[in-house]
Amino acid sequence: MSDEEATAAAAAAPANFDDDDDVTPGYVAPAKKTVEEILNNDADDEALVRYKETLLGPGAEGITGGPLEVKVLKMTFISEGRDPIDLDLTGDLSKLKEADKIVTIKEGCEYTLKFQFSVSNQIVSGLRFRQDISRKSIPVNKLNIMLGSFGPSPEPHEYTMQPDEAPKGMLARGKYHAVCKFIDDDKTVYREWEWFFKIEKDW
Repeated sequence: MSDEEATAAAAAAPANFDDDDDVTPGYVAPAKKTVEEILNNDADDEALVRYKETLLGPGAEGITGGPLEVKVLKMTFISEGRDPIDLDLTGDLSKLKEADKIVTIKEGCEYTLKFQFSVSNQIVSGLRFRQDISRKSIPVNKLNIMLGSFGPSPEPHEYTMQPDEAPKGMLARGKYHAVCKFIDDDKTVYREWEWFFKIEKDW
């Protein structure tokens, strides 16, 4: 099977996420609290005040507290030696699978992924990033990263993952298919998308 055929087959295949993989060992989801409950709790409780400031920010009193909305806006591939690559996650996600959107990654390079997302009205608890990577329809790697809990904010939140190293060697070169999603403690999926990258000897 050629790389082009593998890309087409992977794009047509359904995402295959296992719900058990969405659980972080040892993690216990915190008790649910609405913005209203947090704002109305005892202001003399120093721990609660610090929690409120961290999660809601100093402008919390201006938040109306409607239904929770989480919008995943952008994923950025960052590596020294080349300009950052932004993947827009707000529009037609099928375009990320087009040939001109395939991200070239230099073998053995150190890289990281940065995400930008917005949270409105309520607190999202236990937000995580999942990514399943395959090559020619064969699973090769998966990520399950806990981002944390985030309160509503007029400005987008940003989260940068720990650096990772791309595979290297002749056998590692070629095209890869990644299926990603943002999910929370309630297993609510806020965004799911696919993208392709290829490992090459150089940029």
